[in-house]
Amino acid sequence: MGILKKKSLIVAMCTVTLFGCSETRVTKQEQKQEQKPSIGIMLSDVGLGDQSFSDSAFKGLERARDELGVAFDYREISDTKSYEAGLEELVKEDHELVVGLGFVMQEPIEKVAKKNPKQQFLLVDAVSELPNVHSVTFKENEGSYLIGILAGMKTKTNKVGFIGGMDVPLINKFLAGFKQGVMSVNPNAEITVAYANNFGDDTVGKSIANNMIDSGVDFIYPAAGLTGVGSIQAAQERNVYAFGVDSDQFYIAERAVVSSMLKKIDVAIYEVAKQLEHDGKVSKKNLEFGIQEKGVGIAPVRILPLTETEQTALQNATKDIASGTKQVDEK
Repeated sequence: MGILKKKSLIVAMCTVTLFGCSETRVTKQEQKQEQKPSIGIMLSDVGLGDQSFSDSAFKGLERARDELGVAFDYREISDTKSYEAGLEELVKEDHELVVGLGFVMQEPIEKVAKKNPKQQFLLVDAVSELPNVHSVTFKENEGSYLIGILAGMKTKTNKVGFIGGMDVPLINKFLAGFKQGVMSVNPNAEITVAYANNFGDDTVGKSIANNMIDSGVDFIYPAAGLTGVGSIQAAQERNVYAFGVDSDQFYIAERAVVSSMLKKIDVAIYEVAKQLEHDGKVSKKNLEFGIQEKGVGIAPVRILPLTETEQTALQNATKDIASGTKQVDEK
């Protein structure tokens, strides 16, 4: 009996040990499966607080964190002194994806990507041919076309203005769509164009806007980041109208902003994060977001009432672009 009891005890101990080992292995596997990816992002120009580009991207990352459990970290050029240095820091943090926000990031991100061929990168607002750099671009011209329709329909002076941060192809996509939209409903309108050569100086934006207003412009559409915020504020001070860009900027100047061209960077960043969380990688090399993809559009029209005819014109234009029956100029 003593021997049997001893054998039973040994078997029981082995069984407990085996189950214990098995349970430990399962727990580790579960932990590995539950591990969420992380994203590092190098913000552009002004960085957080620009009330436009960077803030919108950050909003998308916060949503990915809250809804998907994706972790993230960020760098601003005010801290790193160069985009390349910031990107290098993010690579060292071992993120699954490193993002460069803005077309000015193309050269530095390609330099860093060549040195780190196993790292996955995402470039926003430009396209790279490097195999480990994915791209997100937008059809800014489509949303700008709708803004142009609003300006062309509602101007009283037949003079409207466009302020670009720089004279570069990306900003000129905004201008091309805006021009085409204005002329589609008001071929007699005059469009004044100016470039600030700066995305981060609201005083420059105010100065350019005031010059336009002095010349009779009664609607101003800026695509110039924080510089554009200054032009919107000038429009309110001078009792003319303006449009926001990238995000809904109505609350910057509630007596001036009729609508905003929504470049939904937050939506794009969230969609990329969702792919990363689900597949462990960005599934497509180049992603493009337009009206059809719900990546661009316009904010609610405020301040100025639209007639039924004007509302119909805006709705029809949106539908035609989404369906592909209406093509919008890119330059």
